[in-house]
Amino acid sequence: RAHLTESGGGSVQAGGSLRLSCIASEYDFNCITWFRQAPGREREGVAAIYTIDGSTYYDASVEGRFTISRDLAKNTVYLQMNTLGPEDTAMYYCAAGTLPKTVVGRFRLAAFTDWGQGTQVTVLP
Repeated sequence: RAHLTESGGGSVQAGGSLRLSCIASEYDFNCITWFRQAPGREREGVAAIYTIDGSTYYDASVEGRFTISRDLAKNTVYLQMNTLGPEDTAMYYCAAGTLPKTVVGRFRLAAFTDWGQGTQVTVLP
């Protein structure tokens, strides 16, 4: 069971960028997904990476603005977030799981067993 630690959140003005990091203490999974949750809203999938081959998946709301990547040597997955807007304000969590590649892009919460504590992203208008 992986222990995940997120970092990189903060406050940024609209149009700015942030890079989130998720460090895994163990590499016993094949998928890392970034989720986010704003107050009063459901947790939603943002971006996922199938770590075996690097395939990436994005929610339509962030596609073209966010990029997920991994550095296997560092046991780290990154989420580069560009052109941020207030709608991106949320607590961002990384989650790890082992699941078929064909379902990674569905962002199913039940598929993930290991979660980080989250890092807050606040985008100012």
